[in-house]
Amino acid sequence: MSLPGTLPETLFAELIVFRRDLHMHPELGNQELRTTAAIKDRLERAGLHPQVLATGTGLICDIGTEEGAAEGGLLALRADIDALPIPDTKTVPYASSVPGRAHACGHDVHTTAVLGAGLVLAELAREGRLPRPVRLLFQPAEEVLPGGATDALESGVLENVGRILAVHCDPRVDAGRIGLRTGAITSACDRLEVGLEGPGGHTARPHLTTDMVTAAARIALDVPALIARRVDARAGLAITWGRLESGHACNVIPQQAELSGTVRCLDLDAWHQAPDLVHAAIDEVAALYGAKSQITYVRGVPPVVNEAVSAQLLNDAMAARRGLHSIETTEQSLGGEDFSWYLEHVPGAMARLGVRHPGARHQYDLHRGDFDVDEEAIRVGVELFTAASLLDAGLAD
Repeated sequence: MSLPGTLPETLFAELIVFRRDLHMHPELGNQELRTTAAIKDRLERAGLHPQVLATGTGLICDIGTEEGAAEGGLLALRADIDALPIPDTKTVPYASSVPGRAHACGHDVHTTAVLGAGLVLAELAREGRLPRPVRLLFQPAEEVLPGGATDALESGVLENVGRILAVHCDPRVDAGRIGLRTGAITSACDRLEVGLEGPGGHTARPHLTTDMVTAAARIALDVPALIARRVDARAGLAITWGRLESGHACNVIPQQAELSGTVRCLDLDAWHQAPDLVHAAIDEVAALYGAKSQITYVRGVPPVVNEAVSAQLLNDAMAARRGLHSIETTEQSLGGEDFSWYLEHVPGAMARLGVRHPGARHQYDLHRGDFDVDEEAIRVGVELFTAASLLDAGLAD
């Protein structure tokens, strides 16, 4: 199958420059003013009409809507645009120029790929070869729980959208390839804070106190075990503690204790049950030791669950561009991604975009200051998105 919409070398070179500029100027969630302006300017220079979101950062841009609404809704291509609050430790000309800020999750690559796809699709539209309109969605604040997708949804970004697609950089996959699966591809992730209170006292008379250290320790140990017995083990609902604090002196039983951690879940239905299950388990264990519990359960994101037709669309698009050998089956990760919020409204799918230099021994993992990519991944992302846009419309030359 031969499809139009391959990426010209001149535009590929421009996109590399664009990505490196974003990489040098990372902005945190809901602060992406420069990034938004750069995307908007390039789209406007292509004769398009981007609209900044009501939140002030991020934007949408429709292509081909002059011909009327698409049957079944527009196809949306989503990129996240924010960076992380960590220092860039690479020694490259395009390293971050902002102390303590880095594009260490590849959002600059996602953004550049969607931008490039938009520019190619705009040219096809001008030539009358884009039969179905496409919406570009550049979303802010993916790294800010519960994710900038929730604000974007309130801004109406899915209005008239029938399907949505995305990619996420994967440093375990070679550039030139994608990882794909039907069903859940990421996990849910929530934040949990627990405060305990009770009368303290002298360690010589623990029977006159609430032994707060023991209560906190039992919650840390027993609550995950209780949860594991109250849901199907295949749901992968797990609590992992990252902090436990209590007391200041070896002979004083404290009056307070604090625990915090994350709740992760592989299964969407179990994730919906998780808050009630976790609250009940903590209250039960705390009551056994006479402690009063105050629980703050912060919803993060549900799992990204790839819808079958959308996943097959990405599969067919990659096969059309690079052959079936360029697609590998990927496992469900324990990471979270707010792309999941869109999938509660419309069908869609996310692919893992390979960014590892083929043959490289060192792996630049996500959320590390030395993270970097093989920029050939930009070309792959552009051509994947353009092919998916054409195949979704039933076009094949």
